[in-house]
Amino acid sequence: MKIITNAEITKGYQYWKEMFNSNESLRRDYGVNVIAYGHPQGNDNEIYTVIEVESMDKMQEMLQTPQMVKLRTEAGVNLDTQKFIILENGN
Repeated sequence: MKIITNAEITKGYQYWKEMFNSNESLRRDYGVNVIAYGHPQGNDNEIYTVIEVESMDKMQEMLQTPQMVKLRTEAGVNLDTQKFIILENGN
């Protein structure tokens, strides 16, 4: 299943990107494959990712792990602004 995620970030895109790339092994452990990521032109305080997941349950489990919560918080992700869009026919 493919999902688009969106959130506001508070520490800028480059810092978020470094932190995001540093947790590749954790995403891999939970079957989360990153297809693309970026920010709107002229706005580096908002990010989008396109991911493919084996299971929504596994992804939700990963998002609740203390390691992932800490990484996302340290990266400046405003967790209250997160949005997940599940794409139809995204298999």
